[in-house]
Amino acid sequence: MPLMTGFELSREHEEFRRSVREFAEAEIAPHVAGWDREHHFPVEVVQRMGALGLMGLCAPEEYGGAGEDGDFTSLCVAIEEIGRVDQALGITLEAAVGLGINPILTYGTPEQKATWLPDLVAGQRLAGFGLTEPGAGSDAGATRTRAETDEASGEWVVNGGKQFITNSGSEITSVVTVTARTGSRGDGSAEISAIIVPAGTPGFVAEPAYDKLGWNISDTHPLTFTDVRVPADHLLGERGRGYAQFLATLDDGRVAISALATGLIQACLEQCVTYAGERQTFGGPIGRKQGVAFQIADLEVMLQASRLLTYKAAAMKDAMLRGSGPSVGEFKRAASVAKLYTSESAVTATRIATQVFGGYGFMEEYPVARFYRDAKILEIGEGTSEVQRMLIARGLGLPVE
Repeated sequence: MPLMTGFELSREHEEFRRSVREFAEAEIAPHVAGWDREHHFPVEVVQRMGALGLMGLCAPEEYGGAGEDGDFTSLCVAIEEIGRVDQALGITLEAAVGLGINPILTYGTPEQKATWLPDLVAGQRLAGFGLTEPGAGSDAGATRTRAETDEASGEWVVNGGKQFITNSGSEITSVVTVTARTGSRGDGSAEISAIIVPAGTPGFVAEPAYDKLGWNISDTHPLTFTDVRVPADHLLGERGRGYAQFLATLDDGRVAISALATGLIQACLEQCVTYAGERQTFGGPIGRKQGVAFQIADLEVMLQASRLLTYKAAAMKDAMLRGSGPSVGEFKRAASVAKLYTSESAVTATRIATQVFGGYGFMEEYPVARFYRDAKILEIGEGTSEVQRMLIARGLGLPVE
């Protein structure tokens, strides 16, 4: 029986990693503390990420994307490296591609793709993904936003609200795709469809940005829709398939969140190794104490495991796109496993890093304080840890509710 050699990224992926890291170190790292403190969304840096090609890694060449030169694994590498420097800009990239571009690319008509994708792929514009509502978080099927047809005008009329929507109210947001009830099924359940709503449409309001615990640089808003009218051809995909479409979108997003979490663990490890070698107590560096050194060793274990789980799932997605991969069910399980482990490990990693830094870890002048604030949402966004455990258990054949 041949020995397994372990999963490794290609040379091209590692070269790409270095280029993204250089960009993040030069363009983001020097400014991130100030942006975080001021809750500033740096449009010019987001657009430079687009100019670097990061938004187009999974898009065809006809829309300005990387085509065959890009893949989902490359996107995860980019998210990890941006997230290593700042989680908020990492989620900006993740949401721009996975939640903004991907639904239109996957389910849009040729006309919809031609209208929206070129600017989104170039990173000159952003798109939002409106799924979560005040009464429909993990229970996304409980959507209350409604879209009714006006036969006389040939339009959809949308009413309702969404919350916690990333990239939805920035000055470069061009469109938000939203789920809405469009009728009832024969069994009495809601028919949920996806509707494309351009920014600036009368009645569509991005309310004031949230005052968040973390991800202060990220653009996040509640949205309201009051008699918002859009043409009938702004239906995205099949009528009644919006819920299924968005759930499939979240599978990819879970792997991308895993990459974001991996970048955070990497940052915690680097900060702790440096600090433990420099900080002097009782006549020597704190890194000589097992109580400190062993915790940092645990970070290395979490990092390696997280990276392997993330890129295994990413490789499965790329294989599926080539038509030679695992089943959808196998990928879904791998995505949930990766998201659960990496997000919970990232929260633990930031707690360890804060403890290693001691009192300084509680001070905003050190990045570990920002890491600590930014980590918690990883266990919540794109499917909570509880949802991931439920999905994993169901994949094992358990009748869990």
